[in-house]
Amino acid sequence: MADWSNGICGCFGDCTTCLLSFICPCIQFGRNAEALGESCLLYALSQFVPLLNLYCRVTIRGKIREQKGIDGSCFNDLLCSWCCYECSLAQEGQELKGAGNQTMARE
Repeated sequence: MADWSNGICGCFGDCTTCLLSFICPCIQFGRNAEALGESCLLYALSQFVPLLNLYCRVTIRGKIREQKGIDGSCFNDLLCSWCCYECSLAQEGQELKGAGNQTMARE
């Protein structure tokens, strides 16, 4: 089994995904769901319904882990989704885009 390409606090590896995750997380969540073959609109709208949003977050994170062969558990997905939502959302988006090994441009 593998690890995530970026750590939970490594969300700055892809600035576009990071900004979208923090400014409008429902759109980034919908994009992540769509990358897994789910409905972008339904999953984006689910973020406005308490408890349903948490269930959907854990479900999508688990699907990403399963698809990419990443170690983890449902409990860890729950903790990340509850405590560090925007960071975990960016991490998931980067994993789906394959941006884990990119670095930011530096002067």
